[in-house]
Amino acid sequence: MENTRFLVSSSPHIRSGETTQRIMLDVIIALMPALFAGVFYFGFRTLTITVTAVVFAVAAEVVMQKILGKPVTVNDLSAVVTGILIAFNVPATLPLWIVAVGSIFAIAVAKQCFGGLGYNFINPALAARAMLLASWPVRMTAWVAPGADAVSTATPLAIAKSGVEAAGQALPSIWDLFVGNIGGCIGETSALALLIGGAYLVYRKVISPRIPAVYIATVAVFAFLFSGFDAYMSVYHILAGGLFLGAIFMATDYATSPMSKKGQIIFAIGCGFLTSVIRFYGGYPEGVSYSILIMNVATPLIDKFTMPKKFGEVKKSA
Repeated sequence: MENTRFLVSSSPHIRSGETTQRIMLDVIIALMPALFAGVFYFGFRTLTITVTAVVFAVAAEVVMQKILGKPVTVNDLSAVVTGILIAFNVPATLPLWIVAVGSIFAIAVAKQCFGGLGYNFINPALAARAMLLASWPVRMTAWVAPGADAVSTATPLAIAKSGVEAAGQALPSIWDLFVGNIGGCIGETSALALLIGGAYLVYRKVISPRIPAVYIATVAVFAFLFSGFDAYMSVYHILAGGLFLGAIFMATDYATSPMSKKGQIIFAIGCGFLTSVIRFYGGYPEGVSYSILIMNVATPLIDKFTMPKKFGEVKKSA
Protein backbone atom coordinates (compact mmCIF):
# COMPACT_ATOMS: atom_id res chain seq x y z
CA MET A 1 0.00 0.00 0.00
CA GLU A 2 1.33 3.41 -0.95
CA ASN A 3 2.37 5.52 2.02
CA THR A 4 0.74 8.97 1.62
CA ARG A 5 1.90 10.30 4.97
CA PHE A 6 4.66 12.34 3.34
CA LEU A 7 2.73 13.35 0.23
CA VAL A 8 3.53 16.94 -0.66
CA SER A 9 0.75 19.01 -2.24
CA SER A 10 0.55 22.57 -3.49
CA SER A 11 -0.57 25.43 -1.30
CA PRO A 12 -2.73 26.46 0.44
CA HIS A 13 -2.12 24.10 3.35
CA ILE A 14 -4.29 25.96 5.86
CA ARG A 15 -8.00 25.43 5.42
CA SER A 16 -11.00 26.90 7.15
CA GLY A 17 -14.37 25.36 7.83
CA GLU A 18 -16.08 28.66 7.02
CA THR A 19 -18.11 28.75 3.83
CA THR A 20 -19.76 31.60 1.96
CA GLN A 21 -23.15 30.15 2.90
CA ARG A 22 -22.26 30.09 6.61
CA ILE A 23 -20.95 33.66 6.51
CA MET A 24 -24.05 34.92 4.68
CA LEU A 25 -26.29 33.06 7.12
CA ASP A 26 -24.53 34.85 9.99
CA VAL A 27 -25.15 38.19 8.25
CA ILE A 28 -28.84 37.32 7.81
CA ILE A 29 -29.09 36.45 11.51
CA ALA A 30 -27.36 39.73 12.40
CA LEU A 31 -29.88 41.67 10.28
CA MET A 32 -32.90 40.18 12.08
CA PRO A 33 -32.94 42.64 15.05
CA ALA A 34 -33.13 45.57 12.62
CA LEU A 35 -35.86 43.78 10.65
CA PHE A 36 -37.90 43.24 13.82
CA ALA A 37 -37.41 46.92 14.71
CA GLY A 38 -38.59 47.91 11.22
CA VAL A 39 -41.75 45.81 11.60
CA PHE A 40 -42.37 47.23 15.07
CA TYR A 41 -42.08 50.86 13.96
CA PHE A 42 -43.35 50.78 10.36
CA GLY A 43 -45.76 47.84 10.33
CA PHE A 44 -45.97 44.57 8.44
CA ARG A 45 -45.45 46.26 5.08
CA THR A 46 -41.80 46.11 6.08
CA LEU A 47 -41.96 42.33 5.68
CA THR A 48 -43.72 42.65 2.31
CA ILE A 49 -40.99 44.96 1.02
CA THR A 50 -38.24 42.69 2.38
CA VAL A 51 -39.73 39.53 0.85
CA THR A 52 -40.21 41.30 -2.49
CA ALA A 53 -36.60 42.51 -2.51
CA VAL A 54 -35.25 39.06 -1.63
CA VAL A 55 -37.40 37.19 -4.15
CA PHE A 56 -36.41 39.44 -7.05
CA ALA A 57 -32.75 39.43 -6.00
CA VAL A 58 -32.66 35.62 -5.96
CA ALA A 59 -34.58 35.41 -9.23
CA ALA A 60 -32.23 37.90 -10.91
CA GLU A 61 -29.24 35.88 -9.70
CA VAL A 62 -30.63 32.65 -11.21
CA VAL A 63 -31.57 34.26 -14.51
CA MET A 64 -28.26 36.09 -14.95
CA GLN A 65 -26.17 33.04 -14.09
CA LYS A 66 -28.10 30.95 -16.60
CA ILE A 67 -27.74 33.65 -19.28
CA LEU A 68 -24.00 33.91 -18.62
CA GLY A 69 -23.57 30.14 -18.58
CA LYS A 70 -22.40 30.04 -14.96
CA PRO A 71 -23.33 27.56 -12.23
CA VAL A 72 -26.36 28.69 -10.24
CA THR A 73 -25.09 29.58 -6.77
CA VAL A 74 -28.13 31.04 -5.00
CA ASN A 75 -27.56 28.55 -2.20
CA ASP A 76 -24.67 30.70 -1.00
CA LEU A 77 -27.34 33.16 0.27
CA SER A 78 -25.45 36.24 -0.96
CA ALA A 79 -28.44 37.32 -3.07
CA VAL A 80 -30.69 36.97 -0.01
CA VAL A 81 -28.39 39.30 1.96
CA THR A 82 -28.41 41.82 -0.91
CA GLY A 83 -32.21 41.71 -1.03
CA ILE A 84 -32.53 42.36 2.70
CA LEU A 85 -30.08 45.26 2.54
CA ILE A 86 -31.99 46.81 -0.38
CA ALA A 87 -35.20 46.62 1.67
CA PHE A 88 -33.38 48.24 4.60
CA ASN A 89 -32.31 51.14 2.37
CA VAL A 90 -35.77 52.22 1.22
CA PRO A 91 -38.73 53.87 2.97
CA ALA A 92 -41.76 51.84 4.03
CA THR A 93 -43.90 53.78 1.54
CA LEU A 94 -41.98 52.70 -1.58
CA PRO A 95 -44.10 50.84 -4.20
CA LEU A 96 -43.18 47.18 -4.52
CA TRP A 97 -42.40 47.42 -8.23
CA ILE A 98 -39.66 49.97 -7.50
CA VAL A 99 -38.27 47.64 -4.86
CA ALA A 100 -38.17 44.89 -7.50
CA VAL A 101 -36.35 47.17 -9.94
CA GLY A 102 -33.77 47.91 -7.27
CA SER A 103 -33.12 44.22 -6.60
CA ILE A 104 -32.79 43.40 -10.30
CA PHE A 105 -30.37 46.28 -10.83
CA ALA A 106 -28.26 45.31 -7.82
CA ILE A 107 -27.83 41.69 -8.90
CA ALA A 108 -27.91 41.92 -12.69
CA VAL A 109 -25.87 45.09 -13.16
CA ALA A 110 -23.82 45.86 -10.03
CA LYS A 111 -22.95 42.23 -9.28
CA GLN A 112 -23.25 39.74 -12.16
CA CYS A 113 -22.13 42.05 -14.97
CA PHE A 114 -18.80 42.42 -13.18
CA GLY A 115 -18.27 38.71 -12.60
CA GLY A 116 -20.47 37.82 -9.66
CA LEU A 117 -19.73 37.40 -5.97
CA GLY A 118 -16.25 38.64 -5.09
CA TYR A 119 -15.70 40.48 -8.38
CA ASN A 120 -18.12 43.40 -7.98
CA PHE A 121 -16.22 46.63 -7.33
CA ILE A 122 -19.09 48.44 -5.58
CA ASN A 123 -21.62 47.28 -3.01
CA PRO A 124 -24.69 46.06 -4.98
CA ALA A 125 -27.26 47.19 -2.40
CA LEU A 126 -25.82 50.70 -2.20
CA ALA A 127 -25.56 50.88 -5.99
CA ALA A 128 -29.26 50.03 -6.14
CA ARG A 129 -30.12 52.69 -3.55
CA ALA A 130 -28.18 55.33 -5.49
CA MET A 131 -29.91 54.33 -8.72
CA LEU A 132 -33.37 54.40 -7.12
CA LEU A 133 -32.70 57.75 -5.47
CA ALA A 134 -31.62 59.25 -8.79
CA SER A 135 -34.60 57.76 -10.66
CA TRP A 136 -37.42 58.27 -8.12
CA PRO A 137 -36.17 60.94 -5.67
CA VAL A 138 -39.63 61.91 -4.40
CA ARG A 139 -40.75 58.36 -3.65
CA MET A 140 -37.37 57.43 -2.17
CA THR A 141 -37.67 60.31 0.32
CA ALA A 142 -41.35 59.86 1.25
CA TRP A 143 -40.70 59.20 4.94
CA VAL A 144 -43.39 58.37 7.48
CA ALA A 145 -43.31 58.58 11.24
CA PRO A 146 -43.48 55.30 13.19
CA GLY A 147 -47.01 54.15 13.99
CA ALA A 148 -50.17 53.07 12.25
CA ASP A 149 -51.18 56.54 11.03
CA ALA A 150 -48.44 56.78 8.37
CA VAL A 151 -47.97 60.51 8.95
CA SER A 152 -45.41 62.11 6.65
CA THR A 153 -42.28 63.34 8.38
CA ALA A 154 -38.74 64.50 7.74
CA THR A 155 -35.71 62.52 8.83
CA PRO A 156 -33.69 63.83 11.79
CA LEU A 157 -30.79 64.71 9.48
CA ALA A 158 -33.12 66.70 7.21
CA ILE A 159 -34.49 68.60 10.21
CA ALA A 160 -31.00 69.31 11.50
CA LYS A 161 -29.81 70.45 8.07
CA SER A 162 -32.70 72.76 7.25
CA GLY A 163 -33.34 73.93 10.79
CA VAL A 164 -36.24 73.31 13.14
CA GLU A 165 -38.17 76.39 11.98
CA ALA A 166 -37.80 75.61 8.27
CA ALA A 167 -38.70 71.95 8.76
CA GLY A 168 -41.62 72.77 11.02
CA GLN A 169 -40.72 69.83 13.26
CA ALA A 170 -38.72 69.40 16.42
CA LEU A 171 -35.54 67.36 16.50
CA PRO A 172 -36.19 63.85 17.86
CA SER A 173 -34.45 63.03 21.13
CA ILE A 174 -31.22 61.08 21.37
CA TRP A 175 -33.17 58.21 22.92
CA ASP A 176 -35.59 58.07 19.98
CA LEU A 177 -32.61 57.99 17.62
CA PHE A 178 -31.01 55.17 19.59
CA VAL A 179 -34.06 52.89 19.69
CA GLY A 180 -35.37 53.82 16.23
CA ASN A 181 -38.56 55.74 16.96
CA ILE A 182 -37.97 58.12 14.02
CA GLY A 183 -38.71 58.44 10.32
CA GLY A 184 -36.24 57.01 7.83
CA CYS A 185 -35.40 53.93 5.81
CA ILE A 186 -36.77 50.63 7.08
CA GLY A 187 -33.56 49.17 8.44
CA GLU A 188 -31.48 52.18 9.39
CA THR A 189 -33.46 53.86 12.16
CA SER A 190 -32.65 51.70 15.20
CA ALA A 191 -29.02 52.08 16.25
CA LEU A 192 -29.67 49.62 19.09
CA ALA A 193 -30.85 46.84 16.76
CA LEU A 194 -27.93 47.41 14.38
CA LEU A 195 -25.43 47.35 17.25
CA ILE A 196 -26.82 44.02 18.41
CA GLY A 197 -26.36 42.65 14.89
CA GLY A 198 -22.88 44.10 14.65
CA ALA A 199 -21.86 42.58 17.98
CA TYR A 200 -23.02 39.18 16.72
CA LEU A 201 -20.92 39.51 13.56
CA VAL A 202 -17.84 40.48 15.57
CA TYR A 203 -18.45 37.56 17.97
CA ARG A 204 -18.73 35.18 15.02
CA LYS A 205 -15.58 36.78 13.53
CA VAL A 206 -17.43 37.51 10.29
CA ILE A 207 -16.25 41.11 10.46
CA SER A 208 -13.58 43.03 12.31
CA PRO A 209 -14.72 46.06 14.35
CA ARG A 210 -11.94 48.06 12.70
CA ILE A 211 -13.88 49.62 9.80
CA PRO A 212 -17.14 50.33 11.72
CA ALA A 213 -15.31 51.80 14.72
CA VAL A 214 -13.02 54.05 12.68
CA TYR A 215 -15.86 55.09 10.35
CA ILE A 216 -18.19 56.06 13.20
CA ALA A 217 -15.41 57.78 15.17
CA THR A 218 -14.40 59.81 12.09
CA VAL A 219 -17.98 61.02 11.61
CA ALA A 220 -18.09 61.97 15.29
CA VAL A 221 -14.91 64.04 15.00
CA PHE A 222 -15.84 65.87 11.80
CA ALA A 223 -19.44 66.42 12.93
CA PHE A 224 -18.01 68.02 16.07
CA LEU A 225 -15.76 70.27 13.99
CA PHE A 226 -18.30 71.15 11.27
CA SER A 227 -21.06 71.93 13.79
CA GLY A 228 -18.92 74.51 15.56
CA PHE A 229 -17.63 72.22 18.32
CA ASP A 230 -21.13 71.10 19.32
CA ALA A 231 -20.81 67.79 21.18
CA TYR A 232 -24.57 67.20 21.09
CA MET A 233 -24.68 67.44 17.30
CA SER A 234 -21.68 65.14 17.10
CA VAL A 235 -23.62 62.45 18.97
CA TYR A 236 -26.69 63.26 16.89
CA HIS A 237 -24.86 62.62 13.63
CA ILE A 238 -23.58 59.30 14.91
CA LEU A 239 -27.05 57.99 15.72
CA ALA A 240 -29.04 59.62 12.90
CA GLY A 241 -29.33 58.36 9.35
CA GLY A 242 -27.80 55.20 7.95
CA LEU A 243 -24.37 55.43 9.60
CA PHE A 244 -24.65 52.25 11.68
CA LEU A 245 -26.25 50.28 8.85
CA GLY A 246 -23.59 51.39 6.38
CA ALA A 247 -20.61 51.10 8.73
CA ILE A 248 -21.47 47.63 10.05
CA PHE A 249 -23.10 45.87 7.13
CA MET A 250 -21.91 47.53 3.91
CA ALA A 251 -18.55 49.20 4.46
CA THR A 252 -17.29 45.81 5.71
CA ASP A 253 -18.17 43.99 2.48
CA TYR A 254 -15.22 41.68 1.70
CA ALA A 255 -15.21 42.32 -2.05
CA THR A 256 -15.37 46.11 -1.95
CA SER A 257 -13.20 47.03 1.05
CA PRO A 258 -9.39 46.92 1.37
CA MET A 259 -7.63 43.75 2.49
CA SER A 260 -4.88 45.16 4.71
CA LYS A 261 -5.43 46.62 8.18
CA LYS A 262 -3.83 49.91 7.17
CA GLY A 263 -5.97 50.04 4.03
CA GLN A 264 -9.15 49.41 6.03
CA ILE A 265 -8.34 52.30 8.36
CA ILE A 266 -7.74 54.63 5.40
CA PHE A 267 -10.95 53.38 3.80
CA ALA A 268 -12.98 53.99 6.97
CA ILE A 269 -11.54 57.47 7.51
CA GLY A 270 -12.37 58.34 3.91
CA CYS A 271 -15.95 57.11 4.36
CA GLY A 272 -16.35 59.12 7.56
CA PHE A 273 -14.90 62.31 6.11
CA LEU A 274 -17.01 62.14 2.93
CA THR A 275 -20.15 61.33 4.92
CA SER A 276 -19.62 64.41 7.08
CA VAL A 277 -18.84 66.70 4.15
CA ILE A 278 -21.97 65.61 2.26
CA ARG A 279 -24.16 65.92 5.35
CA PHE A 280 -22.99 69.41 6.25
CA TYR A 281 -22.17 70.95 2.88
CA GLY A 282 -23.95 68.84 0.26
CA GLY A 283 -27.45 69.26 -1.11
CA TYR A 284 -28.61 65.94 0.35
CA PRO A 285 -28.85 65.48 4.14
CA GLU A 286 -27.43 61.94 4.10
CA GLY A 287 -24.03 60.91 2.78
CA VAL A 288 -23.40 57.33 3.88
CA SER A 289 -24.34 55.58 0.63
CA TYR A 290 -22.39 57.87 -1.68
CA SER A 291 -19.38 57.91 0.64
CA ILE A 292 -19.07 54.13 0.72
CA LEU A 293 -19.57 53.90 -3.05
CA ILE A 294 -16.83 56.48 -3.68
CA MET A 295 -14.44 54.65 -1.36
CA ASN A 296 -15.37 51.33 -3.03
CA VAL A 297 -14.02 52.77 -6.27
CA ALA A 298 -10.86 53.87 -4.45
CA THR A 299 -10.29 50.44 -2.84
CA PRO A 300 -7.98 49.01 -5.57
CA LEU A 301 -5.76 52.11 -5.27
CA ILE A 302 -5.72 51.82 -1.47
CA ASP A 303 -4.80 48.14 -1.74
CA LYS A 304 -2.00 48.95 -4.17
CA PHE A 305 -0.23 51.23 -1.71
CA THR A 306 -1.02 49.47 1.57
CA MET A 307 -0.55 45.77 0.87
CA PRO A 308 2.44 44.41 2.83
CA LYS A 309 5.51 43.25 0.92
CA LYS A 310 5.74 39.55 0.17
CA PHE A 311 8.41 37.69 2.11
CA GLY A 312 11.50 37.42 -0.04
CA GLU A 313 10.24 39.93 -2.63
CA VAL A 314 13.00 41.67 -4.56
CA LYS A 315 12.74 45.45 -4.63
CA LYS A 316 12.15 46.79 -8.10
CA SER A 317 14.81 49.04 -9.50
CA ALA A 318 13.91 52.66 -10.12
